[in-house]
Amino acid sequence: MREPFDWRSYNHIPPGDTVPLANSGEISVDDIDNDADEYSGPSKSQLKREMTALQDLGAELVALSKERLAKIDMPERLRDALLEAQRITKHEARRRQMQYIGKIMRTVDAAPLRAAMDEINGVSKAATIRQHQLERLRTRLMEDEAVFSEVARDYPGADMQHLRQLRRNALKEAQQGKPPRAYRELFRELRALEGGTADEAADQAADEDAA
Repeated sequence: MREPFDWRSYNHIPPGDTVPLANSGEISVDDIDNDADEYSGPSKSQLKREMTALQDLGAELVALSKERLAKIDMPERLRDALLEAQRITKHEARRRQMQYIGKIMRTVDAAPLRAAMDEINGVSKAATIRQHQLERLRTRLMEDEAVFSEVARDYPGADMQHLRQLRRNALKEAQQGKPPRAYRELFRELRALEGGTADEAADQAADEDAA
């Protein structure tokens, strides 16, 4: 009859030998060593990086307008927490709310939220580039009326008479020190020719630039 295996002598078993198990036959010492090397889960540093990424994503979501938040699909408790954070003004209370948001973020699928933020950031960058291009075109129009020939060439459907009138009015406003209404309207007309709509931030930037 085979003697029960003494586990205290494990270190003395040569590689490749086998030991008896009660219900599963025999297992080699090499198999035991391999099991010890199996993946035991993410490291502490990896978990910390993931938590930090979720906290950063939560902060990005809090910074969005209510209108943009409404367009992103997310659990209602997360949406409520984000809106509550936007209402909080005291530093310590806001810090606690952001910690709460971080806890919620760890329980939801963050991939769609990250994708939504990437899309928003991409659209915002494109809108900013377009805004700067239109601002440069407006400046060139104000400096040289001959630039209207480029506008007529690039935008065959443009109301050139209206655009010229806006330029004349903008020049008068600047000479008389009046609010730059025509100057701003000229930008909006050029933007409309592009066939797109800039967001509120672009409108505000254009207005501030004209002030």
